[in-house]
Amino acid sequence: MTHAIRKHLRDFLAISVLAVVALGTAYYIVNQQRLRIPGLEEKPFQLQAEFSDAQGVMPGQGQTIRIAGMRVGDIGKVELENGKALVTMEIDRKFDHEVHTDATALLRPRTGLKDMFVELDPGSKSAPVMREHDRIQVENTAPDVDADEILSGLDADTRAYLQLLINGLGKGLQGRGGDLREVLARLGPLHRDLARVNGAFASRRVELARLIHNYGSSVTELSTRDRELSTLVEASSQALERWSSEDLNVSNAVRLLPPTLRQLQSALVKVDELGQAIPPGLNALRPAMRQLNLTNHQVLPFAREATPILRNQVRPFVRAARPYVRNLQPAARDLANASPDVRSAFHEINRFFNMAAYNPNGKEKLPSDFNGAQARDEGLLFWLGWLAHDTNSLFSTGDASGPFRRITATATCSTFQSLVTTEPASGAILNLNQLLADQGLCPKG
Repeated sequence: MTHAIRKHLRDFLAISVLAVVALGTAYYIVNQQRLRIPGLEEKPFQLQAEFSDAQGVMPGQGQTIRIAGMRVGDIGKVELENGKALVTMEIDRKFDHEVHTDATALLRPRTGLKDMFVELDPGSKSAPVMREHDRIQVENTAPDVDADEILSGLDADTRAYLQLLINGLGKGLQGRGGDLREVLARLGPLHRDLARVNGAFASRRVELARLIHNYGSSVTELSTRDRELSTLVEASSQALERWSSEDLNVSNAVRLLPPTLRQLQSALVKVDELGQAIPPGLNALRPAMRQLNLTNHQVLPFAREATPILRNQVRPFVRAARPYVRNLQPAARDLANASPDVRSAFHEINRFFNMAAYNPNGKEKLPSDFNGAQARDEGLLFWLGWLAHDTNSLFSTGDASGPFRRITATATCSTFQSLVTTEPASGAILNLNQLLADQGLCPKG
């Protein structure tokens, strides 16, 4: 196989590059389609919503579920049930506690090609949280309104005027689609505030009647003050002229307003998170704050005594030690990098000494040995000392050349006689002549 690869190396490299490109393309497509890989990704939290019309909703096309413009999930599937479209919403698990039983869902197009998404209003926090597979009823949903539904309700003249209006609007907004999208996106909070204001007006009819009466009285009073009103109009005209002379600066300010508002929105989101975390922290700090005044009075004598020490001793020492600390910084960094290896090495050394010092029974006496003494089940370090002692005994004899080990040699009389015959000097050195002459040890014959 290696020979074949070397022979067709160019083809092999081309096929490998194509395989890598194919894998990268497949990953990009799967990622853009937001497909979930079973076993690798967590199963989503599923809710269902009933719509009277689900035109343009296509599961598997990356159509999303959004809360306040932020993606929280994807559209799973669409079914027909009792003449209504049943849309399954796959919510990410980290948002499964956000949707309440009074939630509402709206189908909205993301582009002019009916690329739909579900705008989900999670409802009020006072309502219970929806459980998995719960359903938002059709009364709390609204489909996207198609243009043909609107035009079918208009007569011929109104359609012609509407056509002229749309053509003029198109010419005016040519090349300004991004600005229009940002303006419309920022009208959402305004609409919510207007709805809140209208609700307040409806609950204050008596106050509004009084306000209208007072407004009529004010208009009547103003009708008697023509001179003051003319002065106000002239001053307003001068102010507006001055304002019009700053048209370029106003345009620059308006141009810088969208990025500023985006930064402000991001900052407000972070401030909101901080605001939610601050109350528990402040409640926990209350006991400490109550004791703070008493603590300050108790610390005051110590502060008076420590101030001269810090000023006259600690601060000069810090100034003098600062160059040495800078020099120690690289060594400390290297030591921090090496500390895991050093810790592991000492851990292994400690394990080795633990193994050597392992003594399963301690000083517990075991049954007597063959000499009647009490044997002990000691560890390796104990017997290592005995080994050193025995080794000293083995090599306790020495001469000018160093220690040598004692040996015992045995042989028969005939062997010693042959040694003396072949090496006469050995008989004198080893005193073999006297040994062979002893009839008790080596008898003749």
